[in-house]
Amino acid sequence: MRSCRTTSRTALTTRTALATLTVLAGLAGLAGCGLKSGSPMVDNVEPGRLGAGKPLKGASLTVTSKNFSENIILGEMIGLIFKAAGAEVLDRTNLPGSISAREAIVKGDADAMYEYTGTAWITYLGHEKPIQNSQKQWAAVRNADRAHGVVWLPQSTLNNTYSLGINQANNKKYKLRTLSDAAALARKNPSAVSVCVENEFASRDDGLTGMQKAYDMPLSASQIKKMDAGIVYTQVAKGACLLGEVFTTDGRIQALHLDILADDRHFFPLYNAAPVIHAATFKKHPQIAKLLDPLSKRLNTKVAQELNAQVDVAGEDPHNVAKQWLIKEGFIKKG
Repeated sequence: MRSCRTTSRTALTTRTALATLTVLAGLAGLAGCGLKSGSPMVDNVEPGRLGAGKPLKGASLTVTSKNFSENIILGEMIGLIFKAAGAEVLDRTNLPGSISAREAIVKGDADAMYEYTGTAWITYLGHEKPIQNSQKQWAAVRNADRAHGVVWLPQSTLNNTYSLGINQANNKKYKLRTLSDAAALARKNPSAVSVCVENEFASRDDGLTGMQKAYDMPLSASQIKKMDAGIVYTQVAKGACLLGEVFTTDGRIQALHLDILADDRHFFPLYNAAPVIHAATFKKHPQIAKLLDPLSKRLNTKVAQELNAQVDVAGEDPHNVAKQWLIKEGFIKKG
């Protein structure tokens, strides 16, 4: 059987052309593979702090996700909470690309998933300029997406966006906390600063080029080292580059002892994770909000790093990672 699984996460971008390519790629994935048939969640779980009284008893719900570790984990969390609350749950996580999962929610082939505000605003809704206030960005997406039959529940502070990382050993010397700190170092001591980036990020207006302008960060061609994205983290960890492009929730950040520099001028788009629900499903089961709001309040960037590391560094199964964390947090219990 031809596999629909891919390994790359959706690129974060504010450029309409790249967003269009993402949409077309996702639609091609749908045409070639279709929505996975899924499998029933058979976990024997009971309500903990969530799901008392089993408010979803008798409901049949389908959860979905994109096909990168973080989003799979989040999709599994939704499914497990629904299961503990009494629902029969079909697991259709790990769909190829963003558009496959998005279309499943819009069409009602799936009922719930975690989506990212920046992805919706830029890729699905077609805006070029992000809103650099997380609550206003979420509210704008929520309001616009009503027309597509999608309900956005309150977002988490988990923000899967770009930044620069530095290994902690080097940072004991330079004490960088923000991208403004890095820019100041590049101006004062250019020979100390080298930056590892993947090829696309190096030339994008919403990548390194735009960041340099926003922060007045002078970097010569010799200071910029271009490479495959997967190598950047290890190069920064061993000090081959002082700084490196990172996703802020990547599990390798903690595993390789990297510090992340705060985007203090709010240059990069915000990608806060929030539950999205098919509108007809939410109308029938409004109690979903009370089940998922506490989960979103607990999720943050550090938690995401820890959970992602369990999958991407330690090789654990995303479903088991999600389940054990929910049990540890007291959201659900073993049956």
